[in-house]
Amino acid sequence: MSENKCQYMVTGMTCAACQAHVEKAVSRVPGVDKVTVSLLTNSMSVEGKASASDVVEAVEKAGYGAKPMSASSAGMSRLEAEKEALEDHETPKLKRRLLISILFLIVLMYFTMGHNMLDLPVPFFLNHNHLGLALTEMILAFIVMAVNHAFFDSGFRSLFHRSPNMDTLVALGSSVSFGWSLYVFYKMTWLITQGSSSMDIMPLYHDQLYFESAAMIPALITVGKLLESISKGRTTDALKGLMKIAPKTARVERAGKESLIPVEEVQAGDIFIVKPGESVPVDGEILEGETAVDESALTGESVPVDKKPGDRVSAATMNTNGYIRARALRVGEDTTFAQIIRMVSDAAATKAPIARIADKVSAVFVPAVILIAFLVFILWILLGAPVSRALEYAICVLVISCPCALGLATPVAIMVGNGMGAKNGILFKTSEALENAGKIDIAVMDKTGTITEGKPRVTDMVPAEGVSEKELLEKAYALEVKSEHPLALAVVDYGNRKSVKALPLTDFQILSGHGLEGNLGGKKLHGGSASYISTFTSINGLKDRAEALAEEGKTPLFFEEEGKLLGLMAVADVIKEDSPRAIQELKDMGIQVVMLTGDNEKTAAAMARKAGVDHVIAGVLPDGKEAVIRKLQAYGKVAMVGDGINDAPALVKADTGIAIGAGTDVAIDSADIVLMNSRLSDVSAAVRLSRETLKNIHENLFWAFAYNVLLIPMAAGLYPGIRMNPMWGAAAMSLSSFTVCMNALRLNLFNVRSSSRDKKKKMTALPDWDTISGKPSSAEKPEAAGGKAVVLVEGMMCENCENHVKKALESLPFITGARADHKTGRVSITYSSQPDEAAMKQVLAKADYEYKGILFPKEETNMKETVKIEGMMCNHCEMTVKKALEALDGVEKADVSHTKGTAVLTLDKAVADGDIKKAIEDKDYTFKGIEK
Repeated sequence: MSENKCQYMVTGMTCAACQAHVEKAVSRVPGVDKVTVSLLTNSMSVEGKASASDVVEAVEKAGYGAKPMSASSAGMSRLEAEKEALEDHETPKLKRRLLISILFLIVLMYFTMGHNMLDLPVPFFLNHNHLGLALTEMILAFIVMAVNHAFFDSGFRSLFHRSPNMDTLVALGSSVSFGWSLYVFYKMTWLITQGSSSMDIMPLYHDQLYFESAAMIPALITVGKLLESISKGRTTDALKGLMKIAPKTARVERAGKESLIPVEEVQAGDIFIVKPGESVPVDGEILEGETAVDESALTGESVPVDKKPGDRVSAATMNTNGYIRARALRVGEDTTFAQIIRMVSDAAATKAPIARIADKVSAVFVPAVILIAFLVFILWILLGAPVSRALEYAICVLVISCPCALGLATPVAIMVGNGMGAKNGILFKTSEALENAGKIDIAVMDKTGTITEGKPRVTDMVPAEGVSEKELLEKAYALEVKSEHPLALAVVDYGNRKSVKALPLTDFQILSGHGLEGNLGGKKLHGGSASYISTFTSINGLKDRAEALAEEGKTPLFFEEEGKLLGLMAVADVIKEDSPRAIQELKDMGIQVVMLTGDNEKTAAAMARKAGVDHVIAGVLPDGKEAVIRKLQAYGKVAMVGDGINDAPALVKADTGIAIGAGTDVAIDSADIVLMNSRLSDVSAAVRLSRETLKNIHENLFWAFAYNVLLIPMAAGLYPGIRMNPMWGAAAMSLSSFTVCMNALRLNLFNVRSSSRDKKKKMTALPDWDTISGKPSSAEKPEAAGGKAVVLVEGMMCENCENHVKKALESLPFITGARADHKTGRVSITYSSQPDEAAMKQVLAKADYEYKGILFPKEETNMKETVKIEGMMCNHCEMTVKKALEALDGVEKADVSHTKGTAVLTLDKAVADGDIKKAIEDKDYTFKGIEK
């Protein structure tokens, strides 16, 4: 069986101890690499090669039930399987059990409390008949215990499997009460057989009967279970609400006829029709018709979006007013809507780091309580207390202890938080992402498309001397029309409005982060930044004008042809309407906001002033964002906000990667959080929701620990003057889990958009970027700082290649010498002034070699280690391990391969093997050693 990830429904779990035992049992199955069990959703996620039958067998041997949550023989889809798993089957059963229990308890309590304590009348044949009353109480108690046999079945089965759970505590408490009372009852009958009928003796024995406790304990726990079941069900309302709006049918055209079919039968390529007021059944592209679509199910945005032929529509969105024909593109579990449900469901099934403490305690909690109860019994016997009194204290300890509150403290809050996020177009891919979002100190944002609209337009055209505006536009258009960059699209749009026709261009190249190159009529044509164009010709004639435009927040694009400057075009982007407010909200929360851009410093500074950003890092190439994140992480937890595609390495490197404006592309592997909209305010909303969820978890954990720490000693009789009856202990236990669930439900009332309750934490101090990057500030930077470095070059095969590379690099004015080695792909250079990477890249590309970077002396001496790792299955595993290793102090970079089972570390200082091992094992992978 190939490596995969399977979901299972698990039955029979009642508390956190059950969850821990199921995880432990499945983790021992050969071929299982990782297992996560969710008590809240009664689900289990298993990664590895183990067969489903082996996993199910392991769960059943542990005393529970399991079945794969995949398409069944009945044709059940995963969506239907998940819906089935979330369906509340327990509440109706608990209601019936409680109703029957109460009916018999009323009669039992009448005899035990009403008659014995209040002297209420009883039938004549029981009046002063202590033995008859005892027999009646025993029968009634046995009926109540039989009605609630589930506690005893589960409790004793778990005990025999050496994995006791909460039901074990209930079963032991009730059984010990019943057993002791049975002993007293037989002793009463023995006294009668001995001829003793003293009325003074019988009441004393009758007072030692605990039949009412034996019945009341499971009955009160059932009350708690019912309240817990109802409140737990409400924590999944958001997810169930999403599932309810899933389309059931589709109106398709087949063989020229229109027919209504189940949505599961729609295939990619089918033509479907959506009438006003109907839901879009699958993801598709409009072929005919115009309408407005309500996409609130996906984005949380209630304003309908206009759609026309060629536009995409998504499953579960509502067609408000038009008739449309569309072609199905993504169907079944591949639709955006299905991916969102899967993401929310999977996130709820993952474990947040904060839950680990509770999980560890829960795993040993029940055995510890049983031991404590036994020690309490022995202690009171040694202190001279009657056996009945000692038993009462021991039973009280058993029934008051509650592992459920510990186990539910985190998952119920995570579930509600994830649901709230989904309703607002904020998708947390894991529980860890939901926890970490509120801890960020620095939010790094790409400028284009994140802070700005990402739709720049041409504002100025400045031809060079001797060049007409028409010539500049035509040649710029010929170059830019072949590029998809937002700035290029602005030039193309401007040219289209001026009815410009594209001139024939050949040998087109994109030099990422620098500019464009092509051949126009046998002449080399270049366009791009000032630094790039200055390697071909002087731009002094337009330098002042370019700086003036940059001061206004505009980006100047230069163009030249065969050493002749053609001129420049200024392009400006528009800041999103909500960006200044969103940035201010983040700052008010104590988060430093840093803007990344490839623009020059003046343009970037002008844009930053308008947006309210205090820290700007300009001139960053697309492949340089990861390095920026790495250096900023020395100052705190860093979030990267980007589009999830161009920013993928930076999103992975960041402590929290946030993909903004995902739209229909929610499956972005590199992001931890996916924002469906392009609103920057959703970033502050995500942070706000994370902090509130974390606060709720802390409240739940405090309650769960405090409850047990305070009430177990009380139940044991350690508080002077306080004696607790087992029935009150059971009542307290039944309410503890309910309290945790109800507290989590308060999150549903939280407004993620409101900043009124934001609390500002101490803001991380950031120095200027020159200091962060390790470069001298502009005031300290010498005019000509010479030195040595190593240039990395790809493509050298022999000594002739070495000579070509040497010649190419030494043609640059700032390089005074070069020595190439084709075996290592390195070129040692000496330079007289700061090396210009763009120029080196250009000359090497002309010589048919690829520039891969430059290492200065400090970087060149970096150490490398290869770490062997087991358990990685996919790209997601790679990213998890990469992030964990690069978070270590001293790890400059980690190149991880799940196929090789290795991570190659680049170190700027020594890192202890133990730290590397811990980082890997904390993420549930196996450390197998290090090759230095």
